[in-house]
Amino acid sequence: MPSARGTLPWSPAATHPELLAPPVASAVGAVPDALVAPIDPTLADTASFCAAYDVAPAASANCVVVAGRRGEVTTYAAVMVLATHRADVNGIVRRHLGARKISFAPHEDAVGLTGMEFGGITPLGLPDEWPVLVDEAVVDAGEVVVGSGLRRSKLLLTGADLLGLPGAEHLALAQPLG
Repeated sequence: MPSARGTLPWSPAATHPELLAPPVASAVGAVPDALVAPIDPTLADTASFCAAYDVAPAASANCVVVAGRRGEVTTYAAVMVLATHRADVNGIVRRHLGARKISFAPHEDAVGLTGMEFGGITPLGLPDEWPVLVDEAVVDAGEVVVGSGLRRSKLLLTGADLLGLPGAEHLALAQPLG
């Protein structure tokens, strides 16, 4: 039966910096109980990952980088939402950031500004000035799997751990799919 831990060989993240992007390795001390597991990088995308490693989609939290604009000012933020939910980026997130326009950050910006691989971006190690908007369902989920900054591994922590990160905010910003 799928679970947050699935069939992965979890180990303490702080003892495996080789499985973390450099900014994540520098920030993982903020979540001392975080675990890490290696995965096949071709299976990093949520649906493939969950199927291959018997991880419940309701325990997989995606990090989406958005860019909100108001005039000439662009504000980047991370939005944490369960794989079973859809974030209201154009409504709740846009208004919360005070942006007139909002979109998913371009691939080059997301990778360049975070120092992480696309498809592995995680809220740990993001620039301190970025808001990290954590949906209430992520917090309520208990243990969740998130990216490690690399496509070849994943982190396991609690949704509540995310609220201790710099710039983290707890919001009702998503609805279940379907």
